[in-house]
Amino acid sequence: MEKTEKIWMNGKLTDWNDAKVHILTHALNYGTAVFEGIRVYQTPKGPAVFRLREHMSRLLDGCKVMGIDPEFGGRTYGLEDMVEAVKTCIKANKKVDYVKPCVFLSGEEVGLNPVGVPASFSITCIYMGAYLGGASTEGAKVITSSWQRPDNLCGPAGAKINGTYVTSCLAKREAVRQGAKEAVMLNSAGHVAECTGENIFLFKNGKIYTPQSAECILEGITRNSVIEIARGMGYEVIETQITRTQLVTADEVWMTGTAAEVVPVTSIDGRTVGSGKIGEVSGKIHAKFHEIVAGKDPKYERWLEYVN
Repeated sequence: MEKTEKIWMNGKLTDWNDAKVHILTHALNYGTAVFEGIRVYQTPKGPAVFRLREHMSRLLDGCKVMGIDPEFGGRTYGLEDMVEAVKTCIKANKKVDYVKPCVFLSGEEVGLNPVGVPASFSITCIYMGAYLGGASTEGAKVITSSWQRPDNLCGPAGAKINGTYVTSCLAKREAVRQGAKEAVMLNSAGHVAECTGENIFLFKNGKIYTPQSAECILEGITRNSVIEIARGMGYEVIETQITRTQLVTADEVWMTGTAAEVVPVTSIDGRTVGSGKIGEVSGKIHAKFHEIVAGKDPKYERWLEYVN
């Protein structure tokens, strides 16, 4: 990650080193926050944010789930206000390919009662590069984590709640310690849910499969994009329950996420996936995705929000 110059906080641009919160900030102590991760791409028309409105709509949905009113610095924010705030922050920085908006309970409070605790809204721009390094072109080694994907009885699994990602951090650390790039998490029923920050797909017998929403997954925006892209390319995509056996015996497996984009999986728990090389289907989808985000496919231009 490379730092940038400015961070947007409650309507004002602040120097990177001055963007601070109090040690008793409720979100720091209890995870009471909602966030998004959004990619910015360079196109012939200048920088473009991928599916910005969908991301900010999901952020607002997360606020609703958490009971946080979008009122920051004495102003109520709607969707268009948030969209423009993101663009403002991108313009204020020199080198940006990833944006992280975050709504968090910023009041200084000790105790689990979040009612009446003031909220803040921050937007951070960074240069991330390839989140999983060379895995997108070489293929990724993954493991099955011993940590379970939190289900809907533990919390709002379908929202990007900061506190929920503690489990993802534990699973990610477990993967790295075993020499893997990522970890697959199972749900309480033992079905494949998702990776620490990515959704997962498999290709078997001419069809694409991915866990359905009821499997306690985050309905990823990149996931939904890849489903639409794959169907547009003529593939049948089935959202269903998936077992570990189905995953390791698939012809191809790949992950999708805002940070990771589209990354093929070549090994799971020491077992080779398919031929052990990047598969034809995931390769084609990866190529089409990057054609779209680079602004080279007019059919999907609606997904790009141009900054300038």
